[in-house]
Amino acid sequence: MSRSKILIPAFICVALLQLYVPGRMIWDREQVLIHGKEYLFKTAPIDPTDPFRGKYIQLNYEAATYPIAHKDDWTNGAAIYVTFSEDANGLAVIKTVSKEKPTDTPYFLKAHVDYVTYDDVLMIAYPFERFYMEESKAYEAEQEYNLATQGDTTLTYAVVHILEGSAVLEDVRINNTSIQEWVVQSRMGKE
Repeated sequence: MSRSKILIPAFICVALLQLYVPGRMIWDREQVLIHGKEYLFKTAPIDPTDPFRGKYIQLNYEAATYPIAHKDDWTNGAAIYVTFSEDANGLAVIKTVSKEKPTDTPYFLKAHVDYVTYDDVLMIAYPFERFYMEESKAYEAEQEYNLATQGDTTLTYAVVHILEGSAVLEDVRINNTSIQEWVVQSRMGKE
């Protein structure tokens, strides 16, 4: 058998595999966006840049703490499963936190224990704490976001879709306007 008869099929297999892996990742995210339940997580500001990953807004969530009975039952970094409900304003609030995967609903999130406070409060690390943006808009978005989160009259929140342990951060909004659009409006106001 000639060498080319082996190399050509091997090359085709490698090329198909390289297309399959990112294609599958995109497919999985799209399924969460289409079939997942949308939750609105109220946010607070934090530092926005990571020189190795690009520009983003670091997000901190009000719905990231959960009172527990015994802090010794929880380990930092351990996987946990969180279910949510909505408050009167439509914002996400934690319904349950468990070490076991829920069987009664597909709308749960796999997260991790960040740490447990001395007064028995579980701090949760979500997998959607960074919102990446186009580099030309990221700095302005950070400024607008930080200004918006300082006031009592402005509502800032993240739109997150959750399905079977996975989550997709769709958008960050200020008073129901996308942060991307907020930056465009801010630029127009400065001209």
